[in-house]
Amino acid sequence: MENTAPAEDSAPAPTPLLAPRDGLPPVIDTSTQLVQYAEALRSGSGPVAVDAERASGYRYGQRAYLVQLRRNGSGTGLLDPIPLPDLSVIQEVIADEEWVLHAANQDLPCLAEIGLVPRRIFDTELAARLAGLPRVGLGAVVESLLGYSLQKGHSAADWSTRPLPEEWLVYAALDVEVLVDLRDALAAILAEQGKTDWARQEFEAILAAGPPAPKTDPWRRTSGVHGLRNRRQLGMLRALWQARDDLARNRDIAPGRVLPDSAMVAAVQADPVHEGGLLELPVFRGRANRRLVGTWFGALKRGKSLPEDELPLHAKPGDGPPPVNRWADRDPAAYKRLQAARTGLVGLSEKHSVPVENILTPDLVRRLMWSPPEPGNADTVAAVLREGGARDWQIELTRDLLTQALAAA
Repeated sequence: MENTAPAEDSAPAPTPLLAPRDGLPPVIDTSTQLVQYAEALRSGSGPVAVDAERASGYRYGQRAYLVQLRRNGSGTGLLDPIPLPDLSVIQEVIADEEWVLHAANQDLPCLAEIGLVPRRIFDTELAARLAGLPRVGLGAVVESLLGYSLQKGHSAADWSTRPLPEEWLVYAALDVEVLVDLRDALAAILAEQGKTDWARQEFEAILAAGPPAPKTDPWRRTSGVHGLRNRRQLGMLRALWQARDDLARNRDIAPGRVLPDSAMVAAVQADPVHEGGLLELPVFRGRANRRLVGTWFGALKRGKSLPEDELPLHAKPGDGPPPVNRWADRDPAAYKRLQAARTGLVGLSEKHSVPVENILTPDLVRRLMWSPPEPGNADTVAAVLREGGARDWQIELTRDLLTQALAAA
């Protein structure tokens, strides 16, 4: 399959998309308006463009603060899920239609919270990856395939703001303005490249996966955690992280706005013996953290006083192979298998113009090469890949290559 995505260098200057073609619709924030728009969607035709705006970095969690919909013949709807937390009336109308989203994994969880769960999707970001486009952000793909430039600058805004500024609403409306046109352009490229079924399987896998599982030991994702030297320091950080998370959840504030990661790590490293010592650290001198100094110091004290057997390990237990940089010493044969597999997958990536991580997830490749099945033939390799979540097109494409890599050592 050769890459037939259009070359960007020869494209004319994009046309700025500054306003919705039908004008900016009013925000739907009453039940009456919601029912009216549901009926408009029912009378429309074709796929439904869907997008959602969150307040990441401002609010706790990932709830939707605005939902944008557009369908041919129905117009654009800007739905406020704060006064309308149940959008099941919309779900009833569009459940069986194809929903067009960009980077669907980002929006599906928050849409599900308000009753919007698709049965069929077309993910334009993932489609752009499969089609071999060099840039897959919404603005870049719209510019490359449709010749429009979208507004920038509001994706990271505080969408919990009320009322929402008009320029933000224009930005939100434009995000779904051309989404169905983009879907059609990408579908045509995928069909020309023979990847339509690949995309279908990928979209079905997104829906089958459901919401992501809660992360194990999320406190370990604290920026700067690797600067802590021992398990007792990790215990102090965990207690401080939990105190911050509880406070952030209760106040509906992003945790980093309650107390930055850098401040938590600095507090653990300073190991103050009293509250005054904590207040000597720069971030804790502010008015808000002076009021909370008892909370922060108490958390540090609790973490420090834990019994040895309750302290966290240096690394969270895992069921996967060790870091690749240790393979050559620990199992040279496995390292040789992995190198052969990676070389072959890079070749497939170049041949089909698909990023190597979309050909097959790196974690699955590592697991297969570290603990190969017995016997290491095409059937057992296919079984391992299928159990690991690989789609049929991925298995067909990589099975023989990986079987050969298993014999490399």
